[in-house]
Parts: sequence; structure tokens; C-alpha cells
Amino acid sequence: QVQLVESGGGLVQPGGSLRLSCETSGFYFASWPMSWVRQAPGKGLEWVSGVGSSGRSTDYAESVKGRFTISRDNAKKMVYLQMNNLKPEDTAVYYCTQGYAEERALQMFGNGVRGQGTQVTVSS
Repeated sequence: QVQLVESGGGLVQPGGSLRLSCETSGFYFASWPMSWVRQAPGKGLEWVSGVGSSGRSTDYAESVKGRFTISRDNAKKMVYLQMNNLKPEDTAVYYCTQGYAEERALQMFGNGVRGQGTQVTVSS
């Protein structure tokens, strides 16, 4: 059974930083590309970033490119999202899911491959 547990969210001022973590279990992690997606209040689900199974390939939504960095540790079965220069529009619940590209990640999320999410609030 796939289990994902996101953590690391919180309240931060604009320009600040946070590092999100996703602890995984129940599947062979090293074989799966992973993504972060987010859902802001009153808005639809947005794919944020993906990382390939080895960690060498990464991709980002234009809205976060240059500010966010995705990474993974296959030995620890963890996925991370380092978020710098945060903006109020980054406020959302962040989830990790399986899949690399946007379409696949959103499909996996819709299939229930997600944790409880972690709230990120960017406000002064």
C-alpha cells in the first residue's frame, strides 16, 4: 500500500524559505519518478515540480522555476522541495505524488496517490 507523508509547511513571510519533505513507503521508491503538486484556496490543482527516479532529471512549473528545487534520497525513500523567495501566491496545500510529468502526476493524485498534504502560507 502506497503511503506518503508530507511535512515541513508553515507560515513564512514573503521572500522567506521552507523545505518540504515527503516520506514514502509501500512501493519500490527508487523505480518511481515523483512530483509535488499544490492546491491553493479556491483554485484547481497545480503541478509544481517533478524528479526522475534517479534524481538526475527535474522539471518545474514556470511559476516556480528558479525559486524551487526538487530532490530525492532513494536510500531514505524521501522527496524534498526547497522553496526560496516565497511569494503570497505560493500559499497552498502541497502534496507529493508519483509521476514525473504534469499529466501523469495529476492523474496519480486523482487516483488517490497522495498524503494528507502540508500547508504553506506566505504572508506578512
